[in-house]
Amino acid sequence: MISNKEDEMRLLTRPEELVLIAVWKLRQNAYSVTIRDFLNRITGKGWSFGSVYDPLNRLEKKELLESYDSGPTKVRGGRAKRMYRLTAAGLRELEDVKSLQLAVWNEVPELAPEFQKA
Repeated sequence: MISNKEDEMRLLTRPEELVLIAVWKLRQNAYSVTIRDFLNRITGKGWSFGSVYDPLNRLEKKELLESYDSGPTKVRGGRAKRMYRLTAAGLRELEDVKSLQLAVWNEVPELAPEFQKA
């Protein structure tokens, strides 16, 4: 059977998924610092700026995010912030990821009590 590239499943990496969620949650306040802080809080892990910028750049190339410069801010000495927002394709991708995860987890039996954390 000949494979059609458009029919192939294209999955996001976990960091890409989490960054998309962060940008959606933060809305007009989504820039590198707030995204990293959000990810640190929800994952309980320390995210470096590099671990945030890599997926941001990939998501922009995939046209799931777009970036723009904010106006100058006094806090940053008159410099602008690089802000991020989801594109329509990014929002559709998030909806698809959520649907896929729910469908997969609905097919998995309950975890055995001996494997659950105390």
